[in-house]
Amino acid sequence: MSHLTDLPTWAAIPVCILLLLGSAITLVGSIGLIRLKTFYSRLHAPTLGASAGTILICIASMITFAVLQNRWILHEILIIVFVILTTPVTLMLLGQSALYRDRIEGKNDVPRKTTGEQPDTSGMDI
Repeated sequence: MSHLTDLPTWAAIPVCILLLLGSAITLVGSIGLIRLKTFYSRLHAPTLGASAGTILICIASMITFAVLQNRWILHEILIIVFVILTTPVTLMLLGQSALYRDRIEGKNDVPRKTTGEQPDTSGMDI
């Protein structure tokens, strides 16, 4: 049996709005993954959609369980922190590996590395 029927109206309205917004943003990011043409433009839509959608859905969950069970909302806070920390890192790593691959293949539509002076790294522990 679900206890969501016990959720008061003042809490149910923001929860529904947050769930619908989070789902819509995630859907827009997924559609962007399908509709955008290049790999580099495909990187941004799903990562932004997944991050924003997950955060809104977690906030809805936080409100629901704070009202219904009077408990701490540590799980949702951890999910938000991990999503905020890992999504941009994944975006950067995927973008850099694709850029490296495209440079190795000799594609002309990617930026080249600058061939200026190399920084002096002799005193650094690398």
